[in-house]
Amino acid sequence: MAAPKKGRRQPGQGRPGRALALILIALVALTGGMFLSGHTTPRLGIDLAGGTSITLQARSEPGQESAVNQTNMNTAVGIIERRVNGLGVSEAEVQTQGTDHIIVNIPKGTNEKQAREQVGTTAQLFFRPVLQLASGEPAPEGSPSPSASGSPDEAEQGDGDKATEGGDKATEGKSGEPEATPTTQGRAASGALKADATPSPSASADGKADPTPSPSASEGGSDEALMKKFEALTCTDTKERTAAAEGTKPSEPMVGCGQNSAGQWEKYILGPAAVAGTEIDDASAVIDERTGQWIVTMDFSSKGADAFSKITSELKTQQPPMNQFGIVLDGEVVSAPSVQTTLSKSAQISGSFTQESSQELANMLSYGALPLSFVEESVTSVTAALGGEQLEAGLIAGGIGLILVIVYLVVYYRGLSLIAIISLLMSAALTYTIMVLLGPAIGFALNLPAVCGAIVAIGITADSFIVFFERVRDEIREGRSLQPAVARGWPRARRTILVSDFVSFLSAAVLFVVTVGKVQGFAFTLGLTTLLDVVVVFFFTKPLLTILARKKFFASGHPWSGLDPKRLGVKPPLRRARRTVPADPKEA
Repeated sequence: MAAPKKGRRQPGQGRPGRALALILIALVALTGGMFLSGHTTPRLGIDLAGGTSITLQARSEPGQESAVNQTNMNTAVGIIERRVNGLGVSEAEVQTQGTDHIIVNIPKGTNEKQAREQVGTTAQLFFRPVLQLASGEPAPEGSPSPSASGSPDEAEQGDGDKATEGGDKATEGKSGEPEATPTTQGRAASGALKADATPSPSASADGKADPTPSPSASEGGSDEALMKKFEALTCTDTKERTAAAEGTKPSEPMVGCGQNSAGQWEKYILGPAAVAGTEIDDASAVIDERTGQWIVTMDFSSKGADAFSKITSELKTQQPPMNQFGIVLDGEVVSAPSVQTTLSKSAQISGSFTQESSQELANMLSYGALPLSFVEESVTSVTAALGGEQLEAGLIAGGIGLILVIVYLVVYYRGLSLIAIISLLMSAALTYTIMVLLGPAIGFALNLPAVCGAIVAIGITADSFIVFFERVRDEIREGRSLQPAVARGWPRARRTILVSDFVSFLSAAVLFVVTVGKVQGFAFTLGLTTLLDVVVVFFFTKPLLTILARKKFFASGHPWSGLDPKRLGVKPPLRRARRTVPADPKEA
């Protein structure tokens, strides 16, 4: 092989210290980020921490085969997340796998039966008239309770639902009909209802609560028990929000919670369901060509149009908040627009929507008529004790594998094994910090297959060191000193390492794409550690060997350096005698 041309340097050969400094700075930064994030241990999966894992498969209804698509699956994930969060579960995971699977991982301490019932049923969406509205957050200690009275402007400050600011309005979705315009009407936020007072869902024109019970309140079933439940409800408490709507039938009034545009919780008394979500034929987020604002359009079936026309004709004559209808999804009010006119087949909800908030509401409305059902494909429950045993067994297996690799390196490579061991520790440190940071960043959870992937990575990383060391040894066997051997052996080793790691990474990527569930943890970890192997070999192992090759211990071929010429079978070069040229005979 031709020697490198003069003046050209191999990458990292001339300044190996820079590469070492770069990777050390990266490690310090990752470690600092780990401590700043407050997470110093990897997030454990269900099989290690204990809990329940549910795999759901989407099934389309006859004639709706195209319904199983990414949009509908993402909508279903959002609905299931609401339900799981409603159980008071922390750190639960709901995510799509492949094109038609949803994985629900619920940590330990959750009622498995209740969780399975929540995630496996179809979403319930209803349109209910608003009878009463108040702040759902606890009043500060020592401050007077909020009053229902106030000017219209004051009431408007408490207005707004989850998706909008200033209050949403429902108008006819056809051109030529009245469009949504800003109003000064606000909600009558009755935050301090008296237990001995007769409840009333009506409000006067100036925003003050009317003390006289209205017929609609009596007919709606807003009796003393419902009012006590309404008064005691604190919407900031997840368990209270979930329990508030439990056991309520569509034909009965209910108490529910929802967030306004400022992210503040509000509580509602809602009348019986007027329209079911299954009567929505279509819902979408579009830009109003006249105003340039995002709106949500709805189209109802013929039955739904009749029911919606009836309820909106009644609501349009009421004072706030009784001119609003709550869109209730699984017991939670996701929007509560006001009504200005009678609506029928088509309607639109306008307000201060963003593209994201309008699409979110449209997806929720669509889910009421989404032609998707889910079947429970598998359920896995693991106790915390069993998860701890599995984690301990995995760590023991990894420790045994690491010890065997180190013993082999020390016996066979002697001094070079020091470089390999330090490189393994560097790779382990990078892997650990990245896994810790990926937990809060993307929800990565370390499960048992992922631990197996990390153990396999020990062999992959050690293999890269062996390839490099053997290339250097080959150059020494050919009679070169150590520094030229490192320079000439690296290009050959580099190609072999890249090809080997590319095959490993390609296998991990294919496995990640085609598998579902926990096997993806193995594929993800294997792919991650393969990439880190390339980083460590290029930016740590090679520069470190380049620096140590200048030291006498390695450069002189010490017997314990692993580069002893005698042990490598190096033969001294043959010396040939100089040929003598016979002198020309002189002429006489």
